[in-house]
Amino acid sequence: MDWTKQLGRYVVIMLLQVLLFDQLQLWGVCHPYIYVLCLLMLPITMPHNVEMLIGASAGLIMDIFCNSLGVHMAACILLMFIRPYLLGAIVNDKERLNEQISLRAIGMEALLKYVIILVLIHHLTVFSLAAWSWHYIGFVLLETIISSFITISIVIGYNAMKYK
Repeated sequence: MDWTKQLGRYVVIMLLQVLLFDQLQLWGVCHPYIYVLCLLMLPITMPHNVEMLIGASAGLIMDIFCNSLGVHMAACILLMFIRPYLLGAIVNDKERLNEQISLRAIGMEALLKYVIILVLIHHLTVFSLAAWSWHYIGFVLLETIISSFITISIVIGYNAMKYK
């Protein structure tokens, strides 16, 4: 995928997040953060420093629009730091040649592991930093589980639609 398509997807997803999904706070515990899709679907061969800059910019944009004081930026930087190590553990050399992360490129099992682990890490980081207290650990875990389930469903659904 060339960089213009990547940039276009990034802009559309960030706009959807800010204009639509940030307004959907279901039951007070469900906050779908679909913008992580931009970060999860970056090419496998992208240089790590570029990944980190893209993650920081996505987090900064979310922090500006959510008025969240660096919470999203910290979560995105952590996500992008962990990403190459997780890819190294999940994706084999043959799949790396494809350069893309998709259902077609790495298969359902690897895609599920990759998405579930990174989304859970991202969401747990966001909600933990937002709560900033062990007193709310039960609520943080509830938010993390419910929001992650919705976000993972959207990311996998997006990949399934691209697969057809």
